[in-house]
Amino acid sequence: MAAISRADAVWEGDLMSGRGRVKVASGTFPEFPVTWANRAERQHGTSPEELIAAAHAACYSMALSNGLSQAGHKPERLNTTAEVEFVPGTGITAITISVKGHVHGIDEAEFRKLAEAAKDGCPVSKALNGNVELKLKAELDPVH
Repeated sequence: MAAISRADAVWEGDLMSGRGRVKVASGTFPEFPVTWANRAERQHGTSPEELIAAAHAACYSMALSNGLSQAGHKPERLNTTAEVEFVPGTGITAITISVKGHVHGIDEAEFRKLAEAAKDGCPVSKALNGNVELKLKAELDPVH
């Protein structure tokens, strides 16, 4: 059976001066406001792109952790950042995933290979693939 994740949004007014509210069904975090200024002008507050970045960073970390473990390299820690590039009038143009892994017993080449496989295989990457450029920066922590 498929797991269903849900979020609800309410928007009032036009794009430029309107405002909205978003909440997630799990209640993990409180309802929060969204506006065009938050999205395009990077004022205080979140944006749909920031939420995509959060989802992608979390999903990618889980996918890489699984890939490393299946290859016999249990990760101690993965620090992942996802940066979503948004151009007003164009949309999301690229997402860059940066990951630094603390994994014992693996070399840089194997880590990069598994990091690339996770970029292609994580469910959020698959949902976005073909729509935006997905970039990866993978680095193995030198203390491994």
